[in-house]
Amino acid sequence: MFGGSKNTEETSTVANSAGSAFNALVKGTVLEGNLNCDSDLRVDGVVRGKIACKSKVIIGPTGQVEGDIVCANAVIEGRFKGNLKVSELLNVRETAEVEGEISTNKLVVQSGARFNVTCKMETSAGNGAAKAASGDVVGKAAGAKA
Repeated sequence: MFGGSKNTEETSTVANSAGSAFNALVKGTVLEGNLNCDSDLRVDGVVRGKIACKSKVIIGPTGQVEGDIVCANAVIEGRFKGNLKVSELLNVRETAEVEGEISTNKLVVQSGARFNVTCKMETSAGNGAAKAASGDVVGKAAGAKA
């Protein structure tokens, strides 16, 4: 971003992926209410309410969301409690604490994550997989912290 061509390319890719700027709620920010956005959203602060995003929602390591999220993709590194509907890929990192009801097409849960959810997975016919599969995932991911 400042003088390095590699950083400039990465920033350009993020900015152009959704056709507009990247949205961020920094640590120390608290939002209560509804949030709608078309481009990627990163939460390092606290959100209590509903998030509707046409792109990717990232909950950073210091981020906390209590409420509902509807988005295309999600990466969770911090805390989430509520209802989460992801139309494509949900990636739950090892530092994440997730509780609630999840609906997603694809799911990755890294070892060490706290993942206490009811999960429904619906695959799209376009990826060559079965039209629909559903099940409940309750408990902690393999290797999850106690």
